Amino acid sequence: MDLSTFLKTKELILMDGSMGTQLGDLGLVMGGQSNLSHPEQVLEIHKNYSACGCDILITNTLTMNRIFIEIHKIGIDVREVNLIGVKLAKQAARQNQYILGDISSTGKLLKPYGDLPESAAHQAFAEQAALLNEGGVDGFIIETMMDLKEALVACRACQEVSPLPVIVSMAFSTPENGGRTIMGHSARECAMALTESGTQAVGANCGDIDPLQMAEIISTMRSVTKLPVIAQPNAGKPRWINNKTVFDMPPALFSEGIKECIRAGANIIGGCCGTSPEHICAVARTIKGKPQSTD
Repeated sequence: MDLSTFLKTKELILMDGSMGTQLGDLGLVMGGQSNLSHPEQVLEIHKNYSACGCDILITNTLTMNRIFIEIHKIGIDVREVNLIGVKLAKQAARQNQYILGDISSTGKLLKPYGDLPESAAHQAFAEQAALLNEGGVDGFIIETMMDLKEALVACRACQEVSPLPVIVSMAFSTPENGGRTIMGHSARECAMALTESGTQAVGANCGDIDPLQMAEIISTMRSVTKLPVIAQPNAGKPRWINNKTVFDMPPALFSEGIKECIRAGANIIGGCCGTSPEHICAVARTIKGKPQSTD
């Protein structure tokens, strides 16, 4: 079954959890560059999530577009980091597990709020999507997007280079006033615009909200779209402790929050910052009714 059919027919789909904070816990760089510098550790994290019984693994390529790499002076090859990112996820995947190529922001604001032309962003997203497609992903996830306009540009770029399904997830800074991204876009506005763009699923991840607050966002999105809705909350609200961002919601409490997201209408669930294989396994036990192991 291809991913497009799977997204339309599976009642509840489990994705993996955070890669970045898992790498950070190992003292490694929280980004795609670890695909090149520490591939064994990236592969092991993927394998731990795979063992939870996920339906979908996500490549460690979140911001590995040319613009982000260049403005942050990361000094890696965009082609190499994306192809290896896909390779590592595919090596970890078990039978009947799908791979989504991960795409996120360029790190620059589009005009008129910033100086990045829409055409330049489109080119960068298209290049990355083409590389992920070449590597053999089953579809694309555009996530942690704070600007709806940029998310739509990324979506169009993916659709132009590949027929594979695209799902899009926005990051919200507050559940109040209809849920708002940092750029002021409402959950309702995002869900409607992304549905019209031809994505195969829409939803929310990351942001400055906890799983229960994300359930409010999910409820709003569900009210205006018939597409599958994604919920990938952080392990609680981010807290600044000893000069470090901390997410400390335990797996059991996180799983309860995911249950609320499901009740609110989420069909595709997973975790973002601070979540671990233990968090995802706890969710798997909740939704599948059987023990899972990270061994």
